[in-house]
Amino acid sequence: MAWSIADVARMSGVTSRTLRHYDDIGLLPPAWIGSNGHRYYEEADLLRLQQILLMRELDLGLREIRAVLDSQVDRVAVLREHHQRLLAERDRLGTLARTVGRTIAELEEADDMATINRPENLFEGFEPSAEENDKVRERWPKAWEQSRQAVDAMTAEDTERWQREVTAQMIRIAEFMVAGTPVDDPALQAEVDEHYRGVCRFWTPNAVAYKGLGRTYVEEPQMRANYDKVADGLAEYLRDAMVAYADTRLS
Repeated sequence: MAWSIADVARMSGVTSRTLRHYDDIGLLPPAWIGSNGHRYYEEADLLRLQQILLMRELDLGLREIRAVLDSQVDRVAVLREHHQRLLAERDRLGTLARTVGRTIAELEEADDMATINRPENLFEGFEPSAEENDKVRERWPKAWEQSRQAVDAMTAEDTERWQREVTAQMIRIAEFMVAGTPVDDPALQAEVDEHYRGVCRFWTPNAVAYKGLGRTYVEEPQMRANYDKVADGLAEYLRDAMVAYADTRLS
């Protein structure tokens, strides 16, 4: 028994145009083409279409689907690889959902945008602990002294403005993170360049020192917590982006 392309389109919900495209790319050729030029499909073709639709539902690309159906690759291996991509996407969307959820909670507790805009809500306790401060002072005494002098010279308004700038930049970097942007992406690295220039307002780290600063964001619990308030995993993502920046721009 055979069915015309119109019959298959009606039964499957796939348009005739799509079926013709599947034929053109060799994914689903018809059993034969009649003298009238119409495509006709047999039962085996319908079963193949069913598998195509199932894998499309799993978001596999047409090239991957053809490779699977033509047994050019291990079907289990292809599906396993796709499963890993789905899990990664699930994690990315979960991070994004948590970030948006925190923003909603902030806005619901406030009369306007003031709460989310106030940097101390994100970076309260941004200063490193006394123990970490002593480590920095011991390792980079000149840089520590330069930084201390710069901070002492700042007014309360200067500090608040700086905190707002840091908060805004961390939100922008978090957006790159939840989008799955690689740490060496040029657009992200432009943000890291701004971060480096901001650090240079207080002291000028070389490649080793800048990488060390990135590790501090992750290893110093209070600082890590402040970055991860913006988005889970932000401290590690920023550290990795700083390493990429130091390797290419400061080495």
